[in-house]
Amino acid sequence: MASCADDTPEKHCWVCFATEREDHCAEWVSPCRCKGCTKWIHQNCLQRWLDEKQKGGAGAICCPQCGTEYRIVFPKMGPLVYFLQQADRALSRVSPFAAVGVVVGTIYWSAVTYGAVTVMQVVGHKKGLYAMERADPLFLLMGLPTIPVLLVLGRMIRWEDLLLRLWHKHCLKRQTLAPGRHLPRQPAEGANAGDHLSVSRTLCGALIFPSIASLVGRLLFRRVTSNLQRTVLGGIAFVVLKGVLKVYFKQQQYFIQSNRVILDYPEKEGHRQGEEGQEEDTEDSGNE
Repeated sequence: MASCADDTPEKHCWVCFATEREDHCAEWVSPCRCKGCTKWIHQNCLQRWLDEKQKGGAGAICCPQCGTEYRIVFPKMGPLVYFLQQADRALSRVSPFAAVGVVVGTIYWSAVTYGAVTVMQVVGHKKGLYAMERADPLFLLMGLPTIPVLLVLGRMIRWEDLLLRLWHKHCLKRQTLAPGRHLPRQPAEGANAGDHLSVSRTLCGALIFPSIASLVGRLLFRRVTSNLQRTVLGGIAFVVLKGVLKVYFKQQQYFIQSNRVILDYPEKEGHRQGEEGQEEDTEDSGNE
């Protein structure tokens, strides 16, 4: 921006660059300590510039050149408008906390409902309802939400990995003690290569576990009369069967990774391809 003398007789707007001679009816204002070309500005131009800076807010705005805070005066409001303005500000401050409370409450009551359904599914519909009707309400409100939490925490216990580590250590000791035996390669990530904890799989597996345990119990332990015992036995059978299959699968993955071999480069084939490439280059040069 070109510098001007402080005693410039003609006014210049530093937003639209219009002069006083070009617009005689415009309202001018000098809102800061600036001198020269940046001293004067159209009232309308300054209002538009403030709207762009505030973006609907009401914060303080300073001059971009000298840093002086603009003195902004609003018209007096009536009591109703003042009340509505204060109510709007209060709602803006409270709404984030209210939204968090609604989300937490929804999760809590969903956990309570899931816990009640799980109790009726494991114990039996009639026995579950009878037990919850006779139980202390405070105990139900505190105990039922812990059921899905405990299921998720139990799902995160990866006992198969511990079993695989112990097995690999045992095998490694045996191979080390054996004289003249070649030790297999140990994969960089061990037995857990490519097996990362998935939040979605953990959550879904934990929440569907009672249904699977009840189904497996009905299929394998039909002679057991107690619904609770049948579900517990079905859950144990499912966990053991799934663990065995998972251990077998991960062991096979570990075996594949530890016994992979990188082949030698086929020199004859590569030499033959190089000779063919040279012949093609010679023919192309001869044709040229």
